[in-house]
Amino acid sequence: MARDWNDLFITGDGASAAAAPRDEEPAKRRGFFRRLRENLSKTREALGAEIQATLFEGDVDEETWERLEEALIMADVGATTTAKVVGQLEQEAESGGLEGGEALSRRLQELLADIARTGQDRIDLRHDPTVILMVGVNGTGKTTTLGKIAWHLRNELGKSVMLGAADTFRAAATEQLQGWAERAGVPIVTGPEGSDPGAVAWDAIVQGRAQGADVVLIDTAGRLHTQDDLMAELSKVRRVIAKQLPDAPHETLLTVDATTGQNGLRQARLFAEAAEVDGIVLTKLDGTAKGGIALAIAGELGIPVKLIGVGEALEDLRPFDADDFAQALLS
Repeated sequence: MARDWNDLFITGDGASAAAAPRDEEPAKRRGFFRRLRENLSKTREALGAEIQATLFEGDVDEETWERLEEALIMADVGATTTAKVVGQLEQEAESGGLEGGEALSRRLQELLADIARTGQDRIDLRHDPTVILMVGVNGTGKTTTLGKIAWHLRNELGKSVMLGAADTFRAAATEQLQGWAERAGVPIVTGPEGSDPGAVAWDAIVQGRAQGADVVLIDTAGRLHTQDDLMAELSKVRRVIAKQLPDAPHETLLTVDATTGQNGLRQARLFAEAAEVDGIVLTKLDGTAKGGIALAIAGELGIPVKLIGVGEALEDLRPFDADDFAQALLS
């Protein structure tokens, strides 16, 4: 069943007093799985018909694997990851280890879940404080995601949080994050429009440490004059943070818009080179037929998806569960 916020974060302090009672959680988790399945319906419909036709109807032959490859690629699973999955499935089928459409479909789901489960999919909060950097291009839901994480940390895990509005090149980003700070009940450090993002990040950590914050969440620019400028700015912010806390940032999360498909994979590759990305937040999964991009990023870049967004509401941002995702994608 779907992971919750206590599963995502390593806190070292046991269950949070602010967390919902345990007997309420199974219903919450089932509800989110239903929403996830509904929101992946376009991807599942695109995959499901082809999987039904290839694995359950007629003999399994070379055409079977070609059609399955095509279906996965159309869902933006990516050519490299698709070849790996289909190759493994074909090998097991030919060796006699898998017989019948049901067995093949079940094994396909397992293989997709294994790929989605790559790397360290939890976030360690056992620092003093833990600094989390949020990166991503404008329009991916970066600032909103940061605000939602702040709310969940404060109100579900009982953590003290400091926000840093270091996307100083976009006035709307600061205003948006200020709104989330008020909603979450957490303090925020801002700077004048166009001011040095590194200075805002620095001040956020200084004030966070002074106030005993458990977590400092820092937003960053999502667009500058050129791509090189943006990556250079992110590298600078990281260096500034490290001057104050040598092992920080402790976590760098990249927001990727699921509707962009393979372009999202290209973005992830670029940011990974500049910002040492630890995890992906895959947003806007609702209403896209390209949900397979989560598998492409995990399979080709080895970066785990840690959170997914399937809507605008607070509860629509959830920790990623590889098994649930694969099941919702196929069945």
